[in-house]
Amino acid sequence: MVIPMLSWCGTPLLAFLLLPVPAVAAPRDIQVVNDAQWTQRPTVKGRIAPIMIKAQILLDRARFSPGEIDGKSGENFSKALMAFTGHFGLSLTGQLTEEAWQELVSTSSEPVLIEYTISDEDVRGPFVQNIPKRLELMKDLPALGYTSAREKLAEQFHMSQDLLQTLNPGIHFDTAGHKIVVANVAKGELPARATRIEVDKSAKVLRVFGGNQRLLAVYPATLGSEEKPAPSGQLTVTGVSKNPTYRYNPKYQFKSVRTTEPFTIKPGPNNPVGVVWIGLSREGYGIHGTPDPSKVSKTESHGCIRLTNWDALSLASATAKGTIVDFSGDEKANRTANQQTRRKK
Repeated sequence: MVIPMLSWCGTPLLAFLLLPVPAVAAPRDIQVVNDAQWTQRPTVKGRIAPIMIKAQILLDRARFSPGEIDGKSGENFSKALMAFTGHFGLSLTGQLTEEAWQELVSTSSEPVLIEYTISDEDVRGPFVQNIPKRLELMKDLPALGYTSAREKLAEQFHMSQDLLQTLNPGIHFDTAGHKIVVANVAKGELPARATRIEVDKSAKVLRVFGGNQRLLAVYPATLGSEEKPAPSGQLTVTGVSKNPTYRYNPKYQFKSVRTTEPFTIKPGPNNPVGVVWIGLSREGYGIHGTPDPSKVSKTESHGCIRLTNWDALSLASATAKGTIVDFSGDEKANRTANQQTRRKK
């Protein structure tokens, strides 16, 4: 389906895993993560930790999305944890505390890592050898598919490719029948239909509410830029399109696009809007997926609301034409605060 004018948008093994990426962890060590317990020093900056893998997967499963599961502490993990602890009336520190940990592990008794057998579908392409960075160069590709089976599997299980490889050393992911270790993440549709979506421009998160203002999910989001900010006020959903094409309209004058002619980019998970487009009642604006889940809420967009592909699909499952979308918060103040934080660092 073509979208009109779409363009705005503590054990020895525990220490063993606390290594810079790429760390090495054999599939037989799956229980190190599944049995991870609270520790006063749960993470080391920039390193994968079993307790962090477990916490991220539990948040994902509880529909407080940490974005891409990478086993490391970071901005999106802190936002998901803030949303989770706030929902359950706990301290809002954004840090993994013992109180937050105990609440998290009480949400599910299922293992957080499981074995999965690579299927014929997982390794079936066609895969795209190279995705151009410039939009106008993408238009000549027959499809914007995955670049590899590893990328495809990582996205299927909401994981970074680095973490998937770390948990499966020596595996190339291109042979059906091989068993691998993956995250046991949330599956299927949201538990109820969305009656309202809130886009918080200050926190850079999207919240989904059902009947009686029941919170259904929270997702990290990329929201606009100084050049093209996200909308304000209240809009409504005009429709949902899966596997959309992307149409560039030259009137928006993207700095990175050098042509003055309109063009169309074929569908696929590496399409600029990912695997789903949720149109909004303002021309050119929508909520959509992304080809680069690691950058969600850490970069800028051309005004649209960008989620990971799996979070966008989850939202789409509960969204219909007419669903209210409220924009709140101060996007500019958030951007200024982030710039000041980066300067201090």
